[in-house]
Amino acid sequence: MVQRVEARGISVLESVVIMAAEQPIDGQVNHDRDPEVNKLFRAAVKTRASDLHLKVGQSPKLRLFGELKKTTGEVMTAKRMEELVFEILTPAQREFFLEHGTLDFAHEVDGEHRFRTNVFRQRGMISLAARRVNTIVPPFEELHLPSALATVCESRQGLVLVVGPTGCGKTTTIASMIDHINRTRSCHIITVEDPIEYLFKDRKGIVSQREIGLDTKDYDEALTYLMRQDPDVVFVGEMRDARTVTAGMRASETGHLVFGTMHSANAAQAIHRLLDLFPQNERDLVRQALTLAIRAVVSQVLLPCLKEGVDRIPAVEILISNAAARRLISEGREADLPSVIRSSAAEGMQDLTYNLCELVKAGSIDPKDAYKYAPNTEELKMALKGITTTASGIL
Repeated sequence: MVQRVEARGISVLESVVIMAAEQPIDGQVNHDRDPEVNKLFRAAVKTRASDLHLKVGQSPKLRLFGELKKTTGEVMTAKRMEELVFEILTPAQREFFLEHGTLDFAHEVDGEHRFRTNVFRQRGMISLAARRVNTIVPPFEELHLPSALATVCESRQGLVLVVGPTGCGKTTTIASMIDHINRTRSCHIITVEDPIEYLFKDRKGIVSQREIGLDTKDYDEALTYLMRQDPDVVFVGEMRDARTVTAGMRASETGHLVFGTMHSANAAQAIHRLLDLFPQNERDLVRQALTLAIRAVVSQVLLPCLKEGVDRIPAVEILISNAAARRLISEGREADLPSVIRSSAAEGMQDLTYNLCELVKAGSIDPKDAYKYAPNTEELKMALKGITTTASGIL
């Protein structure tokens, strides 16, 4: 039945949810004390749904292939919602929810399947929305990411930023990079996340994942004790304030490879945004520290893909710190970094404009979409005509 769901895309047979809910996963037997709501979580796993929604007055809904689909499950009453939800909350969580009207927590089913869950009140009644945490981390090839990222992952220390707009796949790209390290290096990887979006299994390395609110109070507390946990590789989530940036730079300076994300369009803008997090009188000192700490900046956007079987494909810019890049950052000439990128392809760097050009020529994206995301549309037009520019005379 599950195979039929996959084959038919979003045309899902509603009855599959109830059938899946009644079946244990991987032959596991449900115990008497197993929460009733776990049947619905198991249904989400069986049907490979990304989200589960429970609301008073509605039957359970699953998000399959991007669309919400109703099920033949029972219509939720206020009393039934309270029974299902409170059964999986600890006393402390229940008290917090009753006081604040909303609660984020992680719910695990059968010791293997994890859901990022939010319980909230709407119109005085309880609702639940749960997002399934991914356990399969796609490799670079499956994500259509450049192989040059493997070179970045081989670094033993430095700060690696993955930047881009909201929803561009930054977390997935970092997850793929971390998994690559996990499979190829004997090391200790620590992630500090809010919330955890991918679950890693220990491979050649070991991975310790700490979730804000569950495993540690906040980022400040997690970063304070980070170095006492003997990490080799660290993922600190979003570089959202000066404290996080400072902790990341210090960790990189003491021989650690540090990953972080930012909302930024490109490498030059990322440097500016990092510096803007600090008071004006500290920026010169931070700039010099950043010059030494930065290992790479990966910028990406997601575009609709024209090829069958691929919904979206990334266009990626890669800046790898070399002598020329460090000099420009030190001198405050971030605007000239694109010239370094274009002239350093042999070192694994990749220019966004020329990557867009390659994707258009390969028939992967529509030229209209390429122009929409190009940093310089005239430069892209020239590239599509076979005219390239160099960094001659810039440095």
